[in-house]
Amino acid sequence: MSFDVDIIGRVGDTEIRCRIEPIDGLTVLFGPSGSGKTSVLNMIAGLIDPSYGHIRVAGETLFDEDWDPWNYGSMPAPKRRAGYVFQEPRLFPHLRVRANLLYGRREGAGLDVDETIALLGIAHLLDRWPRTLSGGEARRVAIGRALLSDPRFLLLDEPLSSLDRARREEIMTLIERLRDEVKLPILMVTHDRGEAERLGTRIVEI
Repeated sequence: MSFDVDIIGRVGDTEIRCRIEPIDGLTVLFGPSGSGKTSVLNMIAGLIDPSYGHIRVAGETLFDEDWDPWNYGSMPAPKRRAGYVFQEPRLFPHLRVRANLLYGRREGAGLDVDETIALLGIAHLLDRWPRTLSGGEARRVAIGRALLSDPRFLLLDEPLSSLDRARREEIMTLIERLRDEVKLPILMVTHDRGEAERLGTRIVEI
C-alpha cells in the first residue's frame, strides 16, 4: 500500500520533477513554498496531468505516458478515489457538520460513520455549523469527510497550516493515528521540517 511516482510536469513556467519510491506508511513531500508540492498532489489526484512518467498507488496505475494513449495515459479523477484534504477545509457553509461528513459518502467504506466520528473525536460537533468551528475542528471534519468517501489513498495539503500550537499538536496526533491505524497510503505536503520528521515514514524533498 504505497505510492510509486516518477513524473515531470509543467505548471505555468515552472517545471516540476518528483520521484517517490514505493514504501508503506506516510510519505511527506517537503520543500519551500512555490516548489510545486501542491501541484504534485493535484497530478496524483488527477486534477492536472504530468507531461511524462508514471503514477501508481497501491499497485494501480493512475497515469502512464505509455498507457492507454486514447485517454492520454490518465485515469479520470473520479475513478482514482483520492481522499483529498486541501489547505482550506472547504466545508459547505450551508450544511451542519453531520451533513458535511456524509456528503459524498460511499456505501461499504472501510470506516463507517460511527467509527470515523470516534476516531476523529468529533461527536460533540455534529450539530454545529462550519462557521462556528475552530481551525483544528474544521480540519478534523474535512479529514472525516475524505475518509468516508472510501478513498484508496489520502492526500493532505499543509493540514497544519494556520493553526496555533495547541491545534497543530491535536491534528498531528490525529495524523499519527491515521498513519498507524487506518493503513491507507498517505501523502502529505509540508514546508515545516519538524512536522515532516515527526509524521513521515519517508521524506521526499522537492
